[in-house]
Formats: sequence, C-alpha cells, structure tokens
Amino acid sequence: MNFAVGLKPLLAEARSMESLEKQLICPICLEMFTKPVVILPCQHNLCRKCANDVFQASNPLWQSRGSGAGPSGGRFRCPSCRHEVVLDRHGVYGLQRNLLVENIIDIYKQESARPLHAKAEQQLMCEEHEDERINIYCLRCEAPTCSLCKVFGAHKDCEVAPLPAVYQRQKVGDPQGWGNGHGGGGSPSATPTLLRPQSELSDGIAMLVAGNDRIQAIITQMEEICRTIEENGRQQKQHVGLRFDSLCSILEERKKELLQSIAREQEAKVQRVRGLIRQYGDHLEASSKLVETAIQAMEEPQMAVYLQHSKELLKKITDMSKVSMSSRPEPGYESMDHFSINVDHVAEMLRTIDFQPEALGEDDGDGPTDSSEGVGDEESLEAPEAAEDVGPRQKPLSSPHGQH
Repeated sequence: MNFAVGLKPLLAEARSMESLEKQLICPICLEMFTKPVVILPCQHNLCRKCANDVFQASNPLWQSRGSGAGPSGGRFRCPSCRHEVVLDRHGVYGLQRNLLVENIIDIYKQESARPLHAKAEQQLMCEEHEDERINIYCLRCEAPTCSLCKVFGAHKDCEVAPLPAVYQRQKVGDPQGWGNGHGGGGSPSATPTLLRPQSELSDGIAMLVAGNDRIQAIITQMEEICRTIEENGRQQKQHVGLRFDSLCSILEERKKELLQSIAREQEAKVQRVRGLIRQYGDHLEASSKLVETAIQAMEEPQMAVYLQHSKELLKKITDMSKVSMSSRPEPGYESMDHFSINVDHVAEMLRTIDFQPEALGEDDGDGPTDSSEGVGDEESLEAPEAAEDVGPRQKPLSSPHGQH
C-alpha cells in the first residue's frame, strides 16, 4: 500500500511560500518589506524608508518632517509602474500604511520559522483516504496507515498500534513492554522485530558509527604508512645517491692517477728526445765551424802558413769524424699504446648493480622476521663490492725501451 507521506503537499506549500515571498519583496531594496509598509495611490507597496529615499532623491530641496519651513509637498514616481505620486507637506509620512501586508509578513515569518518536520508531520495523509491522517501503525506490514484502512481497508485483519507508541518504541525503546491485546487482538509473540526493546534503528546507527570509527582508524593508519613510505623512500634515495657519488669519486681518483702516470712517462720520453736533439745540434754546430775553418785554410796563399795549420785541421777533422752519433730513439719509442686500458668488464659490472635481496636470518629457528622493519637497511647497493671486484689497480706499463 502506498502513502502520500507529505512530500507532495510539502512541495506545494514550499512553492506557495516562495510565490508569497516574491510578492512581499520591496522593488527598491529588493528585500522583504520592512515595517512600516506604505501603499501608494497606484496600489503598489514600498517600505516607508525606501519610499522616503526615493522621495528625497526626487525632491532635494524638500526638508525633512518637522523642520518647520519648506515647500508644501513634493512628488516622485512609483518604481514599479512609473505612476507619479503627489505628496502633501507631510511627505511619505502622509501615505497610508498597508496593515494587511504587514500582517501577512508577520504570518509568513512565523510559518518560515516552524520546523520542517512539524509541517511534514501535519501533512501525513493516507493516499487511499485523502482526508484521513496517518495515525496508526500496522505491526504485521510494518507500515503506517490510517484508521479507515484498519476498519475497511487492507489492514482490517492486521494488528495495529498507536503511531506515537511505535515511534517511541522504535526510537528509544520501551522498558515496560507492550502488554497484551494492543490494537486488534494479536498476541504479544506476534510483535515484529521492529518493536523489540532495543531498537534496530539505534543498533544500526551504533553499528555504523562503530564501523566508521574502525574505517577512520584504518585510514589514519594507512596515512601514517604513506608518510613512512615517503620518508623511507627519501632516505633510500639519499643513500643510493651517496653510494653512487662514492663510486664516482673512486673513478675520478683512479682516472687522475692513470693520467698522471701517462703524463710522467710522456714527460720523460720528451726530455730524453730533446736531450738527443741538443746533443746532435751541438755536434752539427761544431762540425759546421770546422768546415768553415778548413775552407778558409784552403784559401791561404802563403804555403808556410797553410802547412802550419793544415796538420792541426786534419787532426780535428779526423777526431770529429770519429765521434759516434748512434744514440737515437729506438723504433716505436714514441708509442704510448701500452697505456691503453680495458674497462668493458668494469662497465658491465656497473650495469649489474642492483638492490640486495632481503637478508635471511642467520638462525632459521628464530622464525620469520618482520618485513616492515629494516627494509631501508636491506635495500643497499652493492657499490663497495662492485668497486672491490675491479681488482688491484694496474700500474702503467714501463717502456720496453729504457728511459734515458
């Protein structure tokens, strides 16, 4: 059985109140009329204050009431219909008050202040018997109904109870019990679950509240887990960054050492070759001077002088030709290929750097460990091991040709 539980009448009343409110809006301030309300000759209404503001704006030379001197009256136009309103020396105070509108405003405010459930409660009418209010409760069908439905309608064979009693029973519980013979001869054992001493609705509310508390606790716990995850992730990122920075420092240090080894041998070889260049240059310079001296001796016209110097020149030439110029860099001396390195295995090792698996307990009899603790310590890089696997640092190969 369906009932109009006040929704349609309540909506109709709300629409009526809304329409009434529109009729009680002042066209000047666009709010509900403020008493006193005055009616103009054109039958439109204004707040006296708003009417006075319009009148003062239209008659700036008109003095306020009680000034004693001034013009005898004034005029202004109705803001709703533009009808010209002529006032006497009393101004807007000479306009008649609309007591009917003021009373309607009072009634409207009283109706608006009433609780919604009180209005709805008065409008609970039976859908089958439109003029009958719903005032009893069918215990078998668990539905509110009216008296005519109990006498002539679908609930004539059902057990019923007064609506306030069922309301009180369901909401707060009735420690006195129902007694015997409530509303139609039914036995108390037939009382449905709805009328148990402890209300199902109250129990449901308590259950929902308890469930909400548990859910809120879970949410709070998960939010804390999120914050812990973020903090642990930040720490691990910082830890990983430091380990890789350490690896980069080791590589930079080793790079510097190897470059210094290359620079030392480069400098030694260059110094040796430059020394040979100076030695050969000095020999060349001495030989050139000796040739120049011998040429000058060949041009000597005096035989005695020529014979006197020729023997000495021959000896110098002989000594000069005996000087050995065999000291020179060996073939391939300029090569620096022995300083080449192979880092392919190291690069491959670096590419395999990964997080360490979770460490198993040393004693299996201790049982499983809490995986939520120590995760940050377990997820460390194998950077030190990778650095140690590179092996001992290779010293630069010495030159197959001795350094001179």
